[in-house]
Amino acid sequence: MEQRELDDKLIGKSHAEPWSAPQLRLKGKVVLEGDAGYDEARKVWNGAIDKKPAVIAYCTDAQDVVEAVTFARSRAFPVAVRSGGHNVAGLSVCDGGMVIDLSRMKRIDVDSVRRTARAEAGLDLGEFDRATQAHGLATTMGVNSDTGIAGLTLGGGFGKLGRKYGLTCDNLIAAEVVTAEGKILRASATEHPDLFWGLRGGGGNFGIVTAFEYRLHSIGTSLLVATALHPYGQAREAMRFYDEFARNAADEVNVDAALITLPSGDRYFSISGCYVGLHQDGERALSPIVEFGSPVETRLATVPYLEIQSGGDALFPRGRRYYWKAQFLREISTGAIDALLDAYARAPNTSSLLVFQHVGGAIARVPASDSPYANRDAAFDCFPVAIWDDPADDVANMRWARELWSAVRPYSTGGVYANNLGDEGEDRIRDAYGENYSRLAALKTKYDPTNFFRLNQNIKPTT
Repeated sequence: MEQRELDDKLIGKSHAEPWSAPQLRLKGKVVLEGDAGYDEARKVWNGAIDKKPAVIAYCTDAQDVVEAVTFARSRAFPVAVRSGGHNVAGLSVCDGGMVIDLSRMKRIDVDSVRRTARAEAGLDLGEFDRATQAHGLATTMGVNSDTGIAGLTLGGGFGKLGRKYGLTCDNLIAAEVVTAEGKILRASATEHPDLFWGLRGGGGNFGIVTAFEYRLHSIGTSLLVATALHPYGQAREAMRFYDEFARNAADEVNVDAALITLPSGDRYFSISGCYVGLHQDGERALSPIVEFGSPVETRLATVPYLEIQSGGDALFPRGRRYYWKAQFLREISTGAIDALLDAYARAPNTSSLLVFQHVGGAIARVPASDSPYANRDAAFDCFPVAIWDDPADDVANMRWARELWSAVRPYSTGGVYANNLGDEGEDRIRDAYGENYSRLAALKTKYDPTNFFRLNQNIKPTT
């Protein structure tokens, strides 16, 4: 598209005069409202999100990102940053502003000797995992293969390897960042260390990360997995077992669980564990999962790591409507179990889930002040997931998730995982960062004093 045509189409979409501002010159593609492919380009993972940006800028490298940032600032455009677009609140797209899209920045370089990887921000975790698994290596990386590595890392990063090797952000070595001023910085323990601290859990508040450098770990290409499916009538006892087993498990054990409903309408409590280590040791560690109670189905088998990492994809396809509210638990108490079972029994459809993600282990041994991620004393992330298709069912599904969350609230730590936040306001953002919030606000004041990067779980500058 010619620059004059672009400017003509943008007249009236910003407060700047069309020719007083820098021109948008990208190596990547620019899509405007009304262009062919615009409706597809503005879609994100959550089908409940329907926003209409003025400009979608597909960047190919860090210099493209600088150009997009400079252009957006000159036009006073609000800016949303998109990598995988997997944010449940739809913060990676906006109305009337610019989407800076990194999804075409997919280069990854794996150093199998040093066990490190440099990965551009447009990669999803499936692409990252495939590249590192070619060498039998991995680092903690999410639970859905089409999640973008950028948002995952910047918010903390849960995954099957977390209890053994820490959060994704705990394995970050360095990052390439485009600041609100349009400068490209490298942040690490020795270069802009304050910015590096903020990137390890503080979200997209301080700049646009265009590339990440990670520490990798040798895990082979398969892990031992154990699963058990318990009828709903036995869920109370199975949840008590899960709570005790998970809280006392070795670091090598990651065991998640969920209340689920099959298409038949029958409800179950599902437990799924994996062992990060020698398979013979894993059999001993995971066998209680398949031996407890009277499950209707069990499995104890060696499974390719890539299959484990994509195992939940079918539950969370792009385009369906999603809503959830999350909170941390130190234990699953009797009161919490009663509240969960009562509320889940009223789930509005068979797609509705109640999820437990197992944390702790190595995550808990990192001091809370070492990174913005503050809720390291939790054992479980607990959240209802409403999934549906018809907009007419929005109210019922969102109400169910909120009511379940409220019923469990008295048993929570009060904290929340930043990557599981929806549009919940400043108080819940503070709950994600605890005593680290004031340090984050000071860092925001230094690197983004005008709050240019505000379409996120926003930390406001102190001035």
